[in-house]
Amino acid sequence: MAAWAAAAAALTATGWTVAAAVGAGVPAAGALVVAALAVGARGGGAASGRRGLRGGPEGVRGEAASGPAGRRDGVPAGLRDVAGSVSGAQGGQGPPAPGSGEPAAAGGSPRGLVVALAAVLLCAVAGAAVAGLRGADLRRGPLPELARRQAEVTVEVTVTADPRVTRPHARGAVHAAPAVVAAAEATEVVAGGAATRLRTPVLVIAPPSWAGLLPSTRVRAEGRLALPSRAAGSGRPPAAVLRVAGREPPVVVGGPSAVQRVAARFRAGLRDATDGLAPDARALLPGLVVGDTSRVPEDLDDAFRATGMTHLLAVSGSNLAILLAVLIGPPHLAARAERRGLAARLGVPLRATAVLGAVLVPGFVVVCRPEPSVLRAAACGLVLLLALATGRRRSLLPALAAAALLLVLYDPWLARSPGFLLSVLATGALLTLAPRWSAALQRRGAPPRLSEALAAAAAAQAVCAPVIAVLAERVSLVAVPCNLLAEAVVAPATVLGFAALALSPVAPPVAEWCAWLASWPASWAATVARTGADLPGAELGWPGGWAGGLLLAAVTAAAVLAARGLLRSPWACAGCALLLLAAVVRPAPLTRAVTGWPPPGWRLAACDVGQGDALVLAAGEGSAVVVDAGPEPRAVDRCLRALGVDRVPLVLLSHFHADHVDGLPGVLRGRAVGAVETTSLAEPPGRAAFVRREAGRAHVPVTTARPGERGRLGELEWEVLWPPPAGTSAVAEEGPNDASLALLVRSGGLTALLLGDLEPPAQQALAEAHPALPAVDVLKVAHHGSAYQDPQLMHRLRPRLAVVSAGAGNPYGHPSPRTLGALREQGAAVVRTDTDGPVAVTGGGREIAAVTKASTGIQAFTGRRALAGPGTSAGTGASTGRQRGRTQRCRTAARCHHPPPEG
Repeated sequence: MAAWAAAAAALTATGWTVAAAVGAGVPAAGALVVAALAVGARGGGAASGRRGLRGGPEGVRGEAASGPAGRRDGVPAGLRDVAGSVSGAQGGQGPPAPGSGEPAAAGGSPRGLVVALAAVLLCAVAGAAVAGLRGADLRRGPLPELARRQAEVTVEVTVTADPRVTRPHARGAVHAAPAVVAAAEATEVVAGGAATRLRTPVLVIAPPSWAGLLPSTRVRAEGRLALPSRAAGSGRPPAAVLRVAGREPPVVVGGPSAVQRVAARFRAGLRDATDGLAPDARALLPGLVVGDTSRVPEDLDDAFRATGMTHLLAVSGSNLAILLAVLIGPPHLAARAERRGLAARLGVPLRATAVLGAVLVPGFVVVCRPEPSVLRAAACGLVLLLALATGRRRSLLPALAAAALLLVLYDPWLARSPGFLLSVLATGALLTLAPRWSAALQRRGAPPRLSEALAAAAAAQAVCAPVIAVLAERVSLVAVPCNLLAEAVVAPATVLGFAALALSPVAPPVAEWCAWLASWPASWAATVARTGADLPGAELGWPGGWAGGLLLAAVTAAAVLAARGLLRSPWACAGCALLLLAAVVRPAPLTRAVTGWPPPGWRLAACDVGQGDALVLAAGEGSAVVVDAGPEPRAVDRCLRALGVDRVPLVLLSHFHADHVDGLPGVLRGRAVGAVETTSLAEPPGRAAFVRREAGRAHVPVTTARPGERGRLGELEWEVLWPPPAGTSAVAEEGPNDASLALLVRSGGLTALLLGDLEPPAQQALAEAHPALPAVDVLKVAHHGSAYQDPQLMHRLRPRLAVVSAGAGNPYGHPSPRTLGALREQGAAVVRTDTDGPVAVTGGGREIAAVTKASTGIQAFTGRRALAGPGTSAGTGASTGRQRGRTQRCRTAARCHHPPPEG
């Protein structure tokens, strides 16, 4: 821990600060070592004197064995204690016999305290020194200065990790182009005609053609340098970011090493062996075995994150432990005559088995790639194999500590890696907390196997959850049960997957058979993840940052202390289990009673999906028509779950911009969807193809809306007002925005107009095409409330309530203050998702209300005035306090009726 903390601090400190700290630490550590030797010498001399006073042959024998002044075999007692403290007392000497006159354990004496302080200080000095040297690499050479000037350069780089394809995402109306991110080391830079040799880490953003490059490949590229956005972020930061110019394939100047080519052949063989499997198994099995997540789709990755099962996709100690268990059998029997495992069955001697394991570990690292969790697992495994080969007693906790220390000294940037921290914390919890918790459960009558599995999952979650909260601002409520359900299949999937990996180059049919067998447990793990993530309360929002992490750590500690008393009462345990089940399942009546959301009788809802649109029109109990899907699947899926929608007879997509269609998989996920209806202008073509592809996967038909088309579901009615038939309006064909579907909606006396992203010319053409267009109760403001609105249409509609769907902090300035001011001048109350959160509209006729699920609680706006909710964005009305699931409604027509027409 001392080396870890010192390295993390030194990586971002100045060189002079690190030098001063190391310069002060080395003499201090030396002084402590001298003090330990002096204390040990005095203690040894006193003990020898006491033995001599007893006289007789025993005293003589004692001196002959120990040597003068407390020496044993010529080794001073102080140094012997230092060695014992570093090795964790594994040497086999055992405690001194009572009455022998030997000093007690060093930890209980002043000498032991001095030794411990000296060891801590030495580790801290070593960590700081190494980290200071590594941190200087980022500031050395011409690359940082060139990055500050954003210079255009030609760089020769060596790829150091597998390039990964970034997740495509919506950036406003545009879908970001796919790109590849590759960690590399710059070895030569040419700028201004001058070439410089160097060794500096860089991050390369390149076109998709770079995706197939292997680590150790040397590539020459041209592009523009920039400073990294998070130079002091977690993990090893680059000194500069190189954005490659053009979309051409990379210029390879040196191929990968032979080791990397062999590893790539094995990884490709595993992918080939899984090609014929079911989609989830095909995507998941390479990730379970070697950490290859290139095939894992976004929704499956999100499910693993929501259920706290991402460690299954990051190769870690469990994978290596399974392989070593196959080789040497159970660790506690490895040094005995009754040892098991494949090596014992083949008659391989114990030390030869350790050598085989030592050969297996580097191969495991190369094939699985040297990620932080892989390195930690490999170091622990090598320490244990060394203990096995030398015949020393094995202890997993000292092995973990030694592995962490060696890795931090080898690569100090691991001290700032969240993955490495989570790996060490989880392993430490399995070694310290899990056995105690398992024993406690067994003492209360729980079966041993169940106790061990439950204790392991709970211990890992307890220590890792605060770190995850710091990074992701969430807490998984289903992590423990989901990990319990998936744990049983990890070992068979790993063993069969590695068998397929090993056999793929020599016997592809046998490898495919092994992969088929492994697909069953892999599919089960995927099913557990998807089912757990689909639960309404799978995740709980939590404050981020270190304050949130410390708060969760305190809550976890309090829960652990409380559990000691609760375990004694079966009724208390049952009550806690029911409360947790209710929090996870969240039955609609209970959720509405506790949170007030959704409000009873809601007719229209605007989801908070960020910078995009997603509206929901109630069509009966559990049924709704969805208009647009927003830019991100998780957001719209979360909104529909909160509204209790599990049937969607129709999805209407106003146009094909990414901020309206990219969330479609979230609407289709886990729901019965009848059809998808779109506008007639299929632009941009890529997003139109995306809609057809996603709908086709879900076996949902895609049709084109026609002007004048009407639909009805119960009290819900809608009519398509725009766009007109193809070829009849030049305005509607100017671009995707002007081809947006415009819908007139009626539901139980409520009238709403949904304008999509229509621009002013299309809004004017819409008004001209429908001269009888009535005034409306609710207006979904066009184009996220942008400044470009047609004032005449706004005046004609005279909405009582205006709903703006926009993302908080968006770079477009939506909604425009000018538009909001114009709406309020018309007498409309304004609600907006960027500040108010999701919005639900209730009522109809003379009495309507908008309820917003803001962070301060449920707030209500009624008619033309805001009747509740301090600090809301409506901008009108007086605050009457916080509402809990109820809206205050107008009692007089004077407050809620349409304002009379001008004149």
